[in-house]
Amino acid sequence: MSRLNFAALAGLGSAIGTPRYDARRIAIGIVHLGIGAFHRAHQAEYLDDVLALEGGSWGVCGVSMRSADVRERLSPQDGLYTSVEKSPAGTRRRVIGSVREILFLGEERPQVHARLADARTRIVSLTITEKGYCHDPATGRLNFADPDIAHDLAHPGEPRTALGLISSALDARRTSHGEPFSVLCCDNLPHNGAMVRGLVLAFAGARDPTLANWIAEHASFPSTMVDRIVPATTKADISDNDAVLGVHDAAPVVHEPFKQWVIEDQFVAGRPAWERVGAELVADVAPFEAMKLRLLNGCHSTLAYLGFLAGYEYIYQVAARPEYVTLIRRLMAEEITPTLRVPANVDVAAYRSALVERFKNPALPHRTQQIAMDGSQKLPQRLLGTVRDNLAAGRSIDLAALAVAGWMRYVSGSDEAGRAIEVSDPLAGEFARIATAHSGDPAGLARGLLGLRTVFGEDLPADARFVAKVTAWLTALYAEGAARTMARAVGAAG
Repeated sequence: MSRLNFAALAGLGSAIGTPRYDARRIAIGIVHLGIGAFHRAHQAEYLDDVLALEGGSWGVCGVSMRSADVRERLSPQDGLYTSVEKSPAGTRRRVIGSVREILFLGEERPQVHARLADARTRIVSLTITEKGYCHDPATGRLNFADPDIAHDLAHPGEPRTALGLISSALDARRTSHGEPFSVLCCDNLPHNGAMVRGLVLAFAGARDPTLANWIAEHASFPSTMVDRIVPATTKADISDNDAVLGVHDAAPVVHEPFKQWVIEDQFVAGRPAWERVGAELVADVAPFEAMKLRLLNGCHSTLAYLGFLAGYEYIYQVAARPEYVTLIRRLMAEEITPTLRVPANVDVAAYRSALVERFKNPALPHRTQQIAMDGSQKLPQRLLGTVRDNLAAGRSIDLAALAVAGWMRYVSGSDEAGRAIEVSDPLAGEFARIATAHSGDPAGLARGLLGLRTVFGEDLPADARFVAKVTAWLTALYAEGAARTMARAVGAAG
């Protein structure tokens, strides 16, 4: 079967959307670090719509940080790929043309640096996942003990991290043409623009204080909120897509119909007209960000941990169970919503109901284990912020504590049948050590995991109410199993 590329576009059926502009003539203005499925299903699609409306030199150079796989899939296809929207109503497909170049840092470092240093690059965006920022999730501070950060400070010409790449590029721009760029974080981090600014300044300051001062004065770090459910693409997804296209696409992305992008409008070198294609350009992203992180991501993680423990492989299977729906509805209404500053003109009750329906989408099999990955990086912003706010206000933390206990039971490394759980997390080795030391002792396991200050900080392990709730739920998960504990939680919460 021939490959998807520019030559193949004319032969695609009329039901397949194709770029409504000549993608071959689009110059690059954005470098995106972490060219994974989420970026290609979200920001690149918004950009594809902007280019169709007004053109412009806003093509994307996607940089793969850890693997050549995406480059090997996309480069032979002229950067083209299929965006596949799935819902109970059916499937829609369109070919995206906004990604104009793909580079692999491990083999094309000079080209990556040249793109970042080029004055025509006006935005550097990122989707590198929470762990890519080499920070302490509990405090948001740079982890100078991280081996990659230590490497980048010792070898500034050969950075491995996004922070090192950005700092080196801004240094090169400072000493050559003097033009800064905007750093646009699109990862699920609280106050992500401000946080990344702090991390870059901390790194640059350790390297050269004058560089840090220049970055602080000239570069910008807009905050964003991104939302779209994008499960990992499977071999079956690729095969099905090929059958419809009639050509081979090695890099399709699959996603739900819903998408949202809220962006703080602070760009030092211009930006695409994203507001023309549905993005919201605002002065303050924080209310949108908190609502999404706590309601969507917090409940997603709750379903993932407790659903996996009960034997469910996919989120839609968990969300089909009435007791789980009751749990997350009550968690959202009783514990999360009271902590939010709801944006004006947002119907939060309707938003919560829409989330439940999105989780139930059977056309989008999102694995519970995929969502469960890297929980040590996700827990602080998805669940622990809610816990802290409710503890301070004297409100209920029962269901959030159950979600935290579900995470603890999951990272212990074995399921209810004694089978090993493949825990994918930067702290997986530490989890295993703690679990071994407290085998058969849920209270000890809770104490051991709560001792991880990078996750729980100094305050939560010292809060007797939080410790007692989490320990009680973890003990129940071991004694009764997830299904019975769930049923009791739904009956007891309130």
